Amino acid sequence: MPRALRIRGGMEDISSWVAPIATAIAACMTAANLGSRVTGWGFVVFTVGSIAWATYGAVTGQTNLVWQNIFLTLVNLVGIWRWLGRQARLDDGARSAAEQSQDMPGPTLFPASTLTSATLESRDGEALGAAADAMIRCNDGRIAYLVVGKGGVAGVGETFLALPWEHVRLAPGKIVADLDRAALDRLEPIDPRSWPARPEAA
Repeated sequence: MPRALRIRGGMEDISSWVAPIATAIAACMTAANLGSRVTGWGFVVFTVGSIAWATYGAVTGQTNLVWQNIFLTLVNLVGIWRWLGRQARLDDGARSAAEQSQDMPGPTLFPASTLTSATLESRDGEALGAAADAMIRCNDGRIAYLVVGKGGVAGVGETFLALPWEHVRLAPGKIVADLDRAALDRLEPIDPRSWPARPEAA
């Protein structure tokens, strides 16, 4: 067999394996929403996959597959910049300010973005759920309630609760509730598409 054909066959074999595996891994990394760096590296793996798909398309004569994945490679490069560049720098800045504030007199700082991802713990350190969002009062800028997600698998079957802010305190990297699991479970679940204007009393 001519050397060129062997090389082409080898590229086809390698790309036919790398492309779907890289794409599947990258999809899991980005869908998991485990933070800006994991998402950014997911786009790196997506880029490997799109280059492999373009290579496969080139050696098998599928021009449409080549052009589609050239475009996807450009999109993935934007994703890398967005999550490993811009967002990672912002996360580092917020984390730096929070850490420095712990060693200084006065209030400790807590990144507002963490209200959409931090773990909610009980006073005893038991994980109760995860923060999903928070509602803030317009007149004074204070938080009215924290939206907490609990249960389910990968977001499927998850229940959302509106936890009044008076039952919450912030700690470095986490949110602590003055309730135990039984008290939290007594709260009425909220409709994910229609949050209350006022939280119920805990």
